[in-house]
Amino acid sequence: MKKTLLLLVLLVLGAARMASAQSMSPLGVWTNAEKKATFEIYKCGDKLCGKIVSLTVPNDPKTGKPKTDSENPDPKLRSRPRLGLVFMQGFKYDSDNKWDDGKIYDPETGKTYSCYMKMESQNTMEVKGTSASRSSANRRPGRG
Repeated sequence: MKKTLLLLVLLVLGAARMASAQSMSPLGVWTNAEKKATFEIYKCGDKLCGKIVSLTVPNDPKTGKPKTDSENPDPKLRSRPRLGLVFMQGFKYDSDNKWDDGKIYDPETGKTYSCYMKMESQNTMEVKGTSASRSSANRRPGRG
């Protein structure tokens, strides 16, 4: 009887942990800490990716035209629009609401960093890259 009760308690705790991990999913629309952009995190195969869905300042102040990936080290990619740009790739679930082994591209500098993201709460995540910089993002209300 005690073994059955212990097994039942372990099953319930395990199910609660799985439900908690699922409720802490980064899937959805987020705003970066600087509020310069809104981005969507979505599934790409068995990993997670992210793309820019809006910019606070969508046009380049110098040209008046939509911002492009002008700092990209590859000259062929410098004319691609920032809006819709996939800038996060390869994140896979590690443990404890953490997705690791990802790459994040910064279109303002043209640099790419190894990165992880970790859910701090249902609506807040930490993003940390190899540059030792740390940032946070907040989920957009009503958008995922």
